[in-house]
Amino acid sequence: MSAPAASLRRILAIAHKEVLHVVRDPRSLYLALGMPVVLLILFGFGVSFDMDHLPLAVLDEDGSDASRSFAAHVFASGELERVEVEGLDAAHSTLAFERREAIGVLIIPRGFADDLSRGRALSVQLLLDGVDPNTAVQALGKAETLVRSAGLSVLRERTGASNPIVLPIETRVRTWFNPQARSALFIVPGLAAYILALVSVLLTSLTLAREMEQGSMQQLFATPVARPEIVMGKLLPYLGLGAVAVLLVLTAGAWIFDVPFRGDWVALSVASLIFLIGMLGQGLLVSIVARTQMVATQLATMTSMLPSLLLSGFLFPIENMPLPLRVLSNIVPARYYIHALRGILLRGNGFPEIGGDLSALTIFAVVVLALGTARFPRTLA
Repeated sequence: MSAPAASLRRILAIAHKEVLHVVRDPRSLYLALGMPVVLLILFGFGVSFDMDHLPLAVLDEDGSDASRSFAAHVFASGELERVEVEGLDAAHSTLAFERREAIGVLIIPRGFADDLSRGRALSVQLLLDGVDPNTAVQALGKAETLVRSAGLSVLRERTGASNPIVLPIETRVRTWFNPQARSALFIVPGLAAYILALVSVLLTSLTLAREMEQGSMQQLFATPVARPEIVMGKLLPYLGLGAVAVLLVLTAGAWIFDVPFRGDWVALSVASLIFLIGMLGQGLLVSIVARTQMVATQLATMTSMLPSLLLSGFLFPIENMPLPLRVLSNIVPARYYIHALRGILLRGNGFPEIGGDLSALTIFAVVVLALGTARFPRTLA
């Protein structure tokens, strides 16, 4: 038997042994296949930037038919929800915020109807609770649009003109790839990368650390198997489990959250494969450094969960981070996988557009596998 064939036989034998360990351990199967789907559902529904039915109070100081009609138009679309706040007046305009009954107060001043009838400029005041900046910004954007539309509607009703205000320039905005501005389409690809990174590193590091801790790795050290063969045989089954996890996560994302698939499935497969290899290599390196399951859990969490969540562009734009964090994010593989996923799923990208991401993922995978193989012990001493 030739040397390559003998090496392949040894790798497959180690992989078969590892498959038996995984099949007999339901915790590993749940961690590899069940946990990604559960986390996707929890995070997918729990993490959302979509703000619907924002509660808004109205302080109508004019009390006229025109002001009531204006307020009705503001809430006609259903995007803002009108709430009544007892005791709300000019002296207590922030009462709704203190009671947490509304995130904004629309104040219609006295003389609104008189200004309307005399053709004067109409003005209203909007107070917003800025404790949650994201909610306040979304409320401001929606309120500005709805107030402007309501003002035009009231003018048409009162003056009878079909177009009372003629603008010199008409702006028409068309949003590509996510016209409904659904946050799920932005979050789910990032979730997929975050979950796969966490699960892959945890699964590999815990499994190998457990074998080192229990002493079962000594059986392999007593055989004439080279270090690269042991590493490949150990990681091959988890690479297969990771591939199944990718399919489960993307299928669940498409089925539950209507995430589209517009790009090249071959490019997606290659990017996912390289990303999984890198994450499994990172888990191997963690297990070698840790040697115990407790330390491996802590290191795996710190090196996979936190960087993939905070430094990958999953939730926060990398461009808005301080310079040291932007530099540090360059070594986070989830950054490149998330960028590739969003491009393939939402924009319809292929190999030409994600070439830089594939290069970065390949470099990371080669480096961590080389380090893990070089540091892989031949003895437990």
